[in-house]
Amino acid sequence: MSIAVHVSADGVRLPLARTRVSAIARRVLAAEGVREAMVSITFLGTRAMAALNRKHLGHRGATDVISFGFRESTRPAPVIADIYIAPEVARANAKRHGATVREELTRLVVHGLLHVVGYDHADDDARVASRMWRRQERLVARVVEEAIA
Repeated sequence: MSIAVHVSADGVRLPLARTRVSAIARRVLAAEGVREAMVSITFLGTRAMAALNRKHLGHRGATDVISFGFRESTRPAPVIADIYIAPEVARANAKRHGATVREELTRLVVHGLLHVVGYDHADDDARVASRMWRRQERLVARVVEEAIA
């Protein structure tokens, strides 16, 4: 089994240790049965995120997480992915949803990883009822609980 996770913070303050982010990613990949992976997780500012969002998704403004998976759709193909997260957007989301910033960043790491292993959701309010969302919240609860223990 070979899982490589690289975490970087491109000029932003990161309230989670990079080692913690890597551990979260490894936990999620293991929970999804991924045995081979090379994942890059980059935390960046809102301007850089807005530029990625416009260029790759055609949307205006910054979003919380964007993930790019480069793998075949059949398992057990290796997972190769780039995930981008905007901590400032996560901070605003956390405040709006009554969560801590660390919990919200954990949620975004999990969310990005679930996308690259094949999960998807609707882009409207129905996404919180999706199979992906339910899986995400179970994994977030498990990872947060492990951090406390």
